[in-house]
Amino acid sequence: MSNTYYVPTGGLPAQTDLTTDRAMFTEAYAVLPRGTMRDIVTSLLPFWEKTRLWIIARPLSGFSETFSQYIVEVAPGGGSDKPELDPSAEGVLFVVGGELQLDLTGGKHDLRAGSYVFLPPQAQWTLHNTSAANASFHWIRKAYQRVEGIDVPEAFVTHEDDVPGGEMPGTEGRWTTQRFADPTDVRHDMHVNIVNFEPGGVIPFPETHVMEHGLYVLEGKAVYLLNKDWIEVQEGDFMWLRAFCPQACYAGGPGRFRYLLYKDVNRHAPLSRQLL
Repeated sequence: MSNTYYVPTGGLPAQTDLTTDRAMFTEAYAVLPRGTMRDIVTSLLPFWEKTRLWIIARPLSGFSETFSQYIVEVAPGGGSDKPELDPSAEGVLFVVGGELQLDLTGGKHDLRAGSYVFLPPQAQWTLHNTSAANASFHWIRKAYQRVEGIDVPEAFVTHEDDVPGGEMPGTEGRWTTQRFADPTDVRHDMHVNIVNFEPGGVIPFPETHVMEHGLYVLEGKAVYLLNKDWIEVQEGDFMWLRAFCPQACYAGGPGRFRYLLYKDVNRHAPLSRQLL
């Protein structure tokens, strides 16, 4: 089955449109509906040409603690020879539209919608749009937590078509997860996966766990439990869930419901703010 992903286009709503929407920001979770991703909330980055981005998560007291997430739009001829300025940052790129050329430690890769890139700290990479149309990708960044005696994971490039979905137990394929990094590899301290629900698929209990989440809806719609609230979400929406925020899901259809999921994993719980 071919995959499609929602890509924001900016613009502004008409002056006659209602202001009321589903945007909300609480102590336990936040919802950024796709309608909030407009021209006037984009940002620019140093050393990126013909590029703008929506910053949908960043480390902030009372919000994201462990990661940042951008939706990046690169115009034809745009890109960067100096993309990452933080030597402690690891990253994942997931392309949702258009075509990009990645140069990673001297190797060139042609990226298209569905391409996935893991970048360890201090990876040597550049990224450019050499096509005639805009290209868009998600860029998830985290300060890598080094552990003495454990190597940093190596960079890799793949495509979601090459990563089969693992069926969740007892779901008859209605709930699957595409895991891009080996979940038993403790070198990785974050996972960025794609979670898939067929119509009628559910998370059948309120998950409550230490992992912080960022969820960007790639396709479809569902009703999602966030803390005590059932919220309707659709493709293009972003959700942030604080650690231990209860969550569940019901995908009512008519099509698949899919989201890009971030979570922090495989490290001790910090006992001092200085270790965060």
